Amino acid sequence: MATAMRKEFLKAKKMTHPNSRKSIAIAKRAKKILNRQKSKMNGIIKQNLIGEKMLWIKEHMVSDVCPYTPELTAHLLETYIARNDEEMEQIIIKRSIGAKRNRQHASREDVIRMTKEREQEEYNTCGIEIPDILNETQCEMLRNWNGELKYMSNFKFRRFGKKHLNEALLKASKESKESKDMQTKIQEKAENPSKEIRPENKESLLSKSTDLGENNQSTDCDMEIE
Repeated sequence: MATAMRKEFLKAKKMTHPNSRKSIAIAKRAKKILNRQKSKMNGIIKQNLIGEKMLWIKEHMVSDVCPYTPELTAHLLETYIARNDEEMEQIIIKRSIGAKRNRQHASREDVIRMTKEREQEEYNTCGIEIPDILNETQCEMLRNWNGELKYMSNFKFRRFGKKHLNEALLKASKESKESKDMQTKIQEKAENPSKEIRPENKESLLSKSTDLGENNQSTDCDMEIE
């Protein structure tokens, strides 16, 4: 028990009336300290879990690929969700062999199953939160990370879900296709430049222009005679 809480309880013991205002105030203060410590402990546990996830992601990333692509990110996260499948298979095998000890690893089996269900649900909906490896700077930072939790605040986290990654993949594919089409058009234009107007075509256009001018002058003369 923390020193602060011990002092508060010692003060409370000295009070003659446990329902007095001072005693109630001390109890409230002790409860507040307990909640603060509990919240701090939960924060540390959460930070450790995020750190473990980041280390797994770092160790299983494809080398020499930075930034990561939506396709590789989807494959990486799906592999991460299934990371405990082999251990689950071993538990099932052991359970099938020893009939009397069929619930020996039940707690671990339940943890693996619930963890996978939760992560799969996150991946199918809001997404799994990891550093933004689609960003070149963040991807390189994760590769060079030494695993110390104090540097986690330097990372920019982002949620990647199945739907989001598929949309990003389709967008990248569309942009790639448009870029190829544009390059094809530029190449075709370079190989087949537009033909110049031939001299006979120029004379024909000039003749038509002259005839049109004469017709306009004739119309003007007719109007003056009237």
